[in-house]
Amino acid sequence: MQNHLKNETSPYLLQHVNNPVNWYPWCEEAFQKAKAEDKPIFLSIGYSTCHWCHVMAHESFEDKEIAEILNKHFISIKVDKEERPDIDSIYMSVCQALTGSGGWPTSIFITPEQKPFFAGTYFPKYSRYGQIGFEQLLTIIAEKWKTDRKTLLDSAEEIVSFLKGQELRESEENTKTDNDFIKKGYISKKVIEADIRLTDTAVEIYKRTFDKTYGGFGDAPKFPTPHNLLFLMRYTEKSNNNSIFSMVEKTLQQMYLGGIFDHIGGGFSRYSTDKYFLAPHFEKMLYDNALLIMVYSKAYQMTQNILYLEVAEQTANYVLREMTYKEGGFYSAQDADSEGVEGKYYLFTPKEIIEVLGEIRGKAFNKYFDVTEEGNFEGKNILNLLNQEIDDIINTLNESNTNKNTFDTKKSQDFNIDNIKITEWSRLFGEEKLKLYEYRKKRHSLHLDDKILTAWNGLMISAMCQLYRVTGKEIYLDTAKKAQYFIESNLSDKKITLELFVSYRDGKHGAKGFLDDYANEIFALLSLYEATLEKVYLEKAEYFCKKVCVEFYDKKQHGFFLYGKENEHLILRPKEIYDGAVPSGNSMMAYNLVQLFHITRKEKYKQLAKEQLDFISKEAIRYPAGYAMFLIALLDFFDEPNTITIVEKEKQDLRGIACKIPLHTIIRILEEPTEEYALKNNKTTYYICEGRSCKPPVNQLNGIK
Repeated sequence: MQNHLKNETSPYLLQHVNNPVNWYPWCEEAFQKAKAEDKPIFLSIGYSTCHWCHVMAHESFEDKEIAEILNKHFISIKVDKEERPDIDSIYMSVCQALTGSGGWPTSIFITPEQKPFFAGTYFPKYSRYGQIGFEQLLTIIAEKWKTDRKTLLDSAEEIVSFLKGQELRESEENTKTDNDFIKKGYISKKVIEADIRLTDTAVEIYKRTFDKTYGGFGDAPKFPTPHNLLFLMRYTEKSNNNSIFSMVEKTLQQMYLGGIFDHIGGGFSRYSTDKYFLAPHFEKMLYDNALLIMVYSKAYQMTQNILYLEVAEQTANYVLREMTYKEGGFYSAQDADSEGVEGKYYLFTPKEIIEVLGEIRGKAFNKYFDVTEEGNFEGKNILNLLNQEIDDIINTLNESNTNKNTFDTKKSQDFNIDNIKITEWSRLFGEEKLKLYEYRKKRHSLHLDDKILTAWNGLMISAMCQLYRVTGKEIYLDTAKKAQYFIESNLSDKKITLELFVSYRDGKHGAKGFLDDYANEIFALLSLYEATLEKVYLEKAEYFCKKVCVEFYDKKQHGFFLYGKENEHLILRPKEIYDGAVPSGNSMMAYNLVQLFHITRKEKYKQLAKEQLDFISKEAIRYPAGYAMFLIALLDFFDEPNTITIVEKEKQDLRGIACKIPLHTIIRILEEPTEEYALKNNKTTYYICEGRSCKPPVNQLNGIK
């Protein structure tokens, strides 16, 4: 018998629709039932591609004994964190405050008034390794609710009071001088406004934590955190410090060589469980791949190193093939598990590859991709190139661009396979990869979270625009424009006022949009404007910016709340500032406001940008390296990017021009000449300012840096 999740569209909630647990979605009915039956609420938060969510579901939520306890003593609520980031943010902060850490599944016990009194993450069914079992925990809490409820309620009040007072305490702590970097004089003793020296401080932190041997920052697990790399590239451009850029290149190359990159199908997994970038946590997230397309595209434009273009395009093609809805828009994620085993979809044995490719090509393929009898992951193999020389790979990529000859199978009989050089094979495995890709799809199946999230789609739209600009390939721009049209058609409401929704699936949209949805949509619209030079996208970006300032902005303390005036009001109204796996909504708005000021020259955006940068600076002083997108905005605010002002004569003159303009260049379009910006030779004219100086107007774009 199905529970109350049966009418939901979230893939995560639908995974639990046949559980014996009588789940409710987050709704007023559940809270009223808890009050009427005088029961506490068990709140479980997760997402559909979460490995440990699957484990806890199998061990506990599919178990009749656990379900009996939950159904008798609790009202149980399931929440998809990707559809309700507001709920997730509040109760994740509870979990972190109570336990010192967080993660998913998030397991919270709350009162019918939504006040938390106990929190944790994954619990095994039975106690083991010093961790209380879920069955025992439920029994204890149910008993306490009956016999010692006052203690639980007092705890709930204390937790809520603590969290409400936390923002004030943090504001006071921002003025303390216990930061090593303050003492060293990198930044002022008391940050009350935006300080460009925060960028230098962040760079020092990155230097200190950089892994010179294997790339990335810190030890395992290693997350790509592409926005950190984007900042370091922008810092390199501003400072001409190539030693900073070397950290970026080492990381990008190591990630490509390792198993975190899917050498068969393209795209990146969420993070590496080791310091080598070899063994990933195998789920693939849309946001990671969007940000990484941006990073590799930018790196290619800065270096013309074909490796970076290869990776960006392979990642984009993976998204086009497996993560794109036929009507536009991008799906959210692919699961790490298949047939209940993490990573099974991606693993191979030498014998298996030989059976698919044949003896000669199979053995050569195994040698090239480090596929051995011993294996490198639980007795099987993650394909990787960590044993290869990166320079050989790059040389081979360059050669293959001019030499399209395919490998001669007959000639291969003369080779000693143990001595085959990478230059004789690398790009010649295209056919083999395709065969293994088709074989892999039939061998196992991966769960696809096919909901379409506005915030993550905004990132991918921007990524496709940027890839179009460095390649000139229309397919990427067409994909971005189609996804934007999908958002406007299915994830926004035009009846009264244009507003966004969080998600779309199965013909239905989710809750009203949150800050991240609007901030990333503005980011996408600005990218579309830069790629197409069509002012309609800039106008829409300005419209949404105005709406965000009305609905989400804190006029007293500054910064933007996670949810707006029109969203459901919860026990707290948080502001998320720190950049996690994706840049925070506040960081993105800092970037958007700076860009809007530079493009439009409107003072209102300058003032808002300054307020936003001041606001985040007070928080970022503690650990500037955790606010990369804000740091990019800070750089661009105090040191205006290269700028091109285009005085348009004929609209067709602008076609394809964006592909000749470097990324992160401010582009202004004037449809009519002005006294300051006149037409030269009565033709479309370009006014170029770069390197803090301006050049004479020209009618052709050549050699822009």
